[in-house]
Amino acid sequence: MSTMPGKATPVSASVPMPVGLPSAETGVRRGRLRQYQLQLLERVQAARSGAVAARKELGVIVGGQHCLLDLTQLGEIVIPAGLQIQGVPLAQDWYLGLAAMRGRLTAIIDLSRYRGGAACALHADSRIITFAPRLGINCALLVERVLGLRQQHGMVAGATASDAAPWARPYSLRDGGQQWLRLDLALLAQQARFLDAGFGSTSLYGEHR
Repeated sequence: MSTMPGKATPVSASVPMPVGLPSAETGVRRGRLRQYQLQLLERVQAARSGAVAARKELGVIVGGQHCLLDLTQLGEIVIPAGLQIQGVPLAQDWYLGLAAMRGRLTAIIDLSRYRGGAACALHADSRIITFAPRLGINCALLVERVLGLRQQHGMVAGATASDAAPWARPYSLRDGGQQWLRLDLALLAQQARFLDAGFGSTSLYGEHR
């Protein structure tokens, strides 16, 4: 399943194609990526249907940090190239603007800036991930990279600072490996600061007050 610039695609079908490879090697690599896409699609569908006992989440990089997203809270993954994002006057720096996605205006958020980090630089691996419709908000997050599915088994909760956001909890691999931050988009969507993205003028619903 291919991904067209500026078009929404299922969460399972976001694997960037290699560039600049010799023709023969490119064909082999594309075949492997195609197989990976199909396997990823099957895993996501199984995870969502409850066919997999171990919970799986989508790994992404936000502001240089490895993060986990609940599959049930995600809508689609979009390649930013070709997507027109209209800036909104007087909005916070983390509110990138509005984009028409599947005929609906969707607020695009730079989660790294929202968390006080550096702005997410757009490059070939950047992706925009929409919130699931059930969360009741037309919103999407700009992330630096999608890492694929990660299994919750083998992860343990890390120490949480007293001032930590309730929607972002640290986790690490049981053997002391990679550190992760689990993001709860349902809780994030309820935060007053997140919903009010403007200096008294703009909300995440794209309304001017």
